[in-house]
Amino acid sequence: MTMIAGERTAADAGPRTRDREEPLIEEFIAYLRFEKGLAENTIASYRRDLEQYRRFLGRRGVDPARAHTSDVRDFFTSLGDERAPAEATLARKGSVLRCFYRFLCREGLAEADPTVAVASPRRGRRLPTVLNQAEGRALLAQPGTGKPAAYRDAAMLELLYGAGLRVSELVELRLSDVDPEGGYVHCFGKGSRERVVPLGEPALRAVERYLRRGRPFLGKGAKTEHLFLNRFGRGMTRQSVHRMLVRYARQAGLTKKVSPHTLRHTFATHLLAGGADLRSVQEMLGHADVATTQIYTHLSRGRLREVYFSAHPRAGRKEGDG
Repeated sequence: MTMIAGERTAADAGPRTRDREEPLIEEFIAYLRFEKGLAENTIASYRRDLEQYRRFLGRRGVDPARAHTSDVRDFFTSLGDERAPAEATLARKGSVLRCFYRFLCREGLAEADPTVAVASPRRGRRLPTVLNQAEGRALLAQPGTGKPAAYRDAAMLELLYGAGLRVSELVELRLSDVDPEGGYVHCFGKGSRERVVPLGEPALRAVERYLRRGRPFLGKGAKTEHLFLNRFGRGMTRQSVHRMLVRYARQAGLTKKVSPHTLRHTFATHLLAGGADLRSVQEMLGHADVATTQIYTHLSRGRLREVYFSAHPRAGRKEGDG
């Protein structure tokens, strides 16, 4: 059972060699690479954080395997000595150290976990970027008509905004997943969770136009059942959808950084601002936990404040104005 490393005693002090410290990190890195299958960029980030921690302990003559709670606390305190790091940086370093010590204890390389009694540095949650209604209309108008790819792009944009789909869900849609008669789209989200989302008239019309005037002319003779095809008759990729969206956002004159997920955020925010209940929005987004959906309530409240202060006669003007 994992123990909590308490305060240091005199017997615990003493110089350590790097021969013991570096293999601990290397064994952990091997675990991340070969068992966890993490990306090399992520592994490199873990290594940098652990090397920084090792250097800090080295100045104290402490072996990472025998570090105490006070060492971990002092490490985080030391990070603010020169310039205070961002909350996200502190949260990442805390996560790395907890993962590192869980591994050491599980492998019998450390007897105690000094991070157990250390409060986790919390990362402030950033509110997602959303488009207002005018920006949304400008973006959705960009594909135009007349070309097969334009009909495809218009349908994809309408599904991203009109159904709140993730881009991974969008590119995995099959022909049978959209029911124009019933007015819904059927998709599989994270964790293979299945859901059905209603479609409004603009999205349904865009999909129907694409099926008549777009898909038959994209990669003629295509064998795939993917709904959205590229010019070679293969399914669209997440990267190609992202590039398409960025191009249209630029054409629409949007100054915000726009991604496919921006339209998903906008879908949820506009629903709540329009009076939809949180549970229904959770269901349509495919969130396993309603707490994930609650972030959009902050955005919708902000929108209500904007409306109030711009529209109410006594909200923003001084007595006697007008």
